[in-house]
Amino acid sequence: MNIFSKSFKGYLRKDGRKGIRNRLLVIYTVECAAFVAKEISRQSPYPETECVGFSGCTDNQYAVRLLISLIRHPNVGGVLTVGLGCEYTQPSWLDEIARNAGKAHAWLLIQTEGGTLPSVRKGLSLIREMLPALSSVPQREMQISDLVIGAECGGSDYTSGLAGNVTVGRFFDMLVDAGGTALFEEIVEAVGLEDYLSGRGAGPSVKEEIRRTYQKALEYCRQVRQYSVSPGNFAGGLSTIEEKSMGAVAKSGARPINGVLKVSENPPSPGLFLLDSTPDPYFMQFGITNPNDSEGLLDLISCGAHLVFLVTGRGNVIGSAVSPCLKITGNADTYRHMKEDMDFDASPVLFGDCTLGKLAEGLAGLVLEIASGKKSRAECLGHAEYFIPYKYQEMRCRSNETY
Repeated sequence: MNIFSKSFKGYLRKDGRKGIRNRLLVIYTVECAAFVAKEISRQSPYPETECVGFSGCTDNQYAVRLLISLIRHPNVGGVLTVGLGCEYTQPSWLDEIARNAGKAHAWLLIQTEGGTLPSVRKGLSLIREMLPALSSVPQREMQISDLVIGAECGGSDYTSGLAGNVTVGRFFDMLVDAGGTALFEEIVEAVGLEDYLSGRGAGPSVKEEIRRTYQKALEYCRQVRQYSVSPGNFAGGLSTIEEKSMGAVAKSGARPINGVLKVSENPPSPGLFLLDSTPDPYFMQFGITNPNDSEGLLDLISCGAHLVFLVTGRGNVIGSAVSPCLKITGNADTYRHMKEDMDFDASPVLFGDCTLGKLAEGLAGLVLEIASGKKSRAECLGHAEYFIPYKYQEMRCRSNETY
């Protein structure tokens, strides 16, 4: 039986999308509310509670838009918004967005409740009130082809471009062919590949959009005087940003690129999409693109990714909030040394022990298990990292994505 035809249960949302998790997000709207929000999350009686938030007090369109996308995400069933009271982004406003999205919802202000302990007690009480709604979310059949899956690199070495990213690329080809949606990013790790990427654009307008996105990323790297290559990459056997780029882009597979997305923009159709997470030109000096892997993963999740891949040759331990993170390595030594943190070993293809096609089918089997409810390694260990910085990026507003 074709693994892409096997079904599993997903959670039906008001907008018609289906999720593979039923998370309750405790969202803080300023760093001053972070401790209370995290304490509420830690003590929550609902096992799928996670905490995310934005530290800034002043407004930032990128950060607010990202929070809204997480509220509307199909893996999210409920939202408790916690604020101090002084900040620009008020909890009551985000609560209204959660209500309109059909999610279980509540909000509180720490200044109104009377401080830390009263706010934690109030938050836990509000969660208990949300439990019936969270437990009554209808479930519907899903297949792998219903999924949106994102891919990110982190801690790359020489095996990333030969095994880890290549396996993901072959799986993405299978996913797209089956009618699913694949997202890849890190345009700053595509240096030297402008013609290759633009040549895969599905039409003249997409080709031009890819070129603009590439040129913007290249100019960004020049302005900040930093290319996306690190001492760890050099220690892992990579020599230049161009060499790293060839391996990084391998995770996109070989199918046509249907378009370029901005952060928190949902794909307009199934297919393969490039995510542009680089700050836009006017504000380049005020925002760092993907200062760590947690932001890159969250950017993919903000575009609706049900789960995300983190391809790491040298090893990584992070997970992600909202959507499960599967860590894939093409390095056999890394897999053995960090086995409790790694989800998938792509190294057999390097030794001729397995064809690339069979390895991609094995990855598809793992995706099916995780989508069906099995916990990723990161979920088992309690990892649910996130990072939302100040950043400035213009947004193409679509009718279904307005605030």
